[in-house]
Amino acid sequence: MNPTSRQRFLDTLQFKPVAKPWARWGAFLWDETAERWKQEGWDGTPLDDYFELDRLVRVDPWYGPVPEFEHEVIAEDEETVTYVNHEGIVMREFKKNRDTSMPQFVKFPVANEAEFEKFAAERLALHADRRLSAAWRSMVASGRVQAAVGKGELRAEEQAAARGAAPGEQWPRKCWADRWGGFFGSLRNMLGVENLCVAFYDQPRLIERMMEERADRLIEITAEVLQHTRFEVFWFWEDMAYKGGPLVGPALFRKFAFRHYERVCGWLRQQGIQHIGLDSDGDIRTLIPLWLEAGIDHLWPFEVQSGMDVVAVRKEYGHRLGIVGGIDKRVLSGGGEAMRKEVDRVMPLVEQGGYIPELDHSVPPDVSWKNFCDYIAYLKFRLNRG
Repeated sequence: MNPTSRQRFLDTLQFKPVAKPWARWGAFLWDETAERWKQEGWDGTPLDDYFELDRLVRVDPWYGPVPEFEHEVIAEDEETVTYVNHEGIVMREFKKNRDTSMPQFVKFPVANEAEFEKFAAERLALHADRRLSAAWRSMVASGRVQAAVGKGELRAEEQAAARGAAPGEQWPRKCWADRWGGFFGSLRNMLGVENLCVAFYDQPRLIERMMEERADRLIEITAEVLQHTRFEVFWFWEDMAYKGGPLVGPALFRKFAFRHYERVCGWLRQQGIQHIGLDSDGDIRTLIPLWLEAGIDHLWPFEVQSGMDVVAVRKEYGHRLGIVGGIDKRVLSGGGEAMRKEVDRVMPLVEQGGYIPELDHSVPPDVSWKNFCDYIAYLKFRLNRG
């Protein structure tokens, strides 16, 4: 019997040999990309199905503010709108093609300890009935993820029918805390980047309290998830770097965040979670040692335009670090030989194990549907050729 996608995924991250390399089409599209592709021939079929590759099924609930803030328009003109988003951030955006430009962040919901304690009490408590909503529970129970039902799991045939997979197939599952699953990214959502960076020096007690609360909630919410479903992978979310390096130096971040990472990772291991990953854009090279020491074993997306080179990272860390991503998305706009050279560049890592070849973030709208199809076809060709 051939190993399932789930088993091949686990074997890959454990640096074990696999007969068929694990690979998916990617993670995200810009809205404008999807609109362009539909005009160019994509019929809207889910890309997992269209390209017949693997998939990493997400089983996570919402880890952020509950109840969410009501969408409230504060001001608008012909080109822009200023509003309160679901996280309580006041932001100003262009009305057209908002995904192709950065919004202006006008005001954040927290400025000091008193405001944080109020925000945490009102919006960050467990609220299990809302976070693990009826829709989420229905999804889990339906078999679209492998759910624990009664004394056992749904039969493989039932799961496969619900997921559109062949009978006997099993996809690996990931619980991703997304924008509220870390010790920089989630604080940034409450304070804003500049205020947060300054607060490490001016309000250290606030930073300590906010990180402690996030660790408590990550454990508490994830414990509720485990009452309903199993998963193999948990992901933190940080997005705390740019092309010049991290927004907070590694020594300072270690001082404040390390023990919270270590605590959450330790708890996850105790629950039988086999792999712990982290998502952060930008040049994260100086933060990798901290994350590895805390218990994180793989990272994504390794943005090439920020200087991240997965070949160099592998040489430095070997089998200590699993790598997901690292294929420069920019080469897809032109396609052709540049695209093929970029795919060829990372193929030695596939052979070494511990690597999942994937674009280094969302697919932007300058990538045509034809070029993306060409990329997937060439990726599959190289993976199958060995």
